[in-house]
Amino acid sequence: MYATPVVYPASLVPEKWQWVMFLNPMAGVIEAFRSAFLGRPFDFSSIGISFCVAVLFFIWGIAYFERVERRFADII
Repeated sequence: MYATPVVYPASLVPEKWQWVMFLNPMAGVIEAFRSAFLGRPFDFSSIGISFCVAVLFFIWGIAYFERVERRFADII
């Protein structure tokens, strides 16, 4: 809850460190929802950073699953 700006706006984080916060894929989604709900302009760079990180995690997850797929059923 503290790594994702749920209880605080992203504007409380200093400008030069906001990109680190948006490495969390949910931070961009929550800030976009907050912008839509409160009628503020969208910050497309934050949404873009979060989207790119989410896509990279997705691709990494697929590659990892492909690598361990044969042993996966044995572990579970």
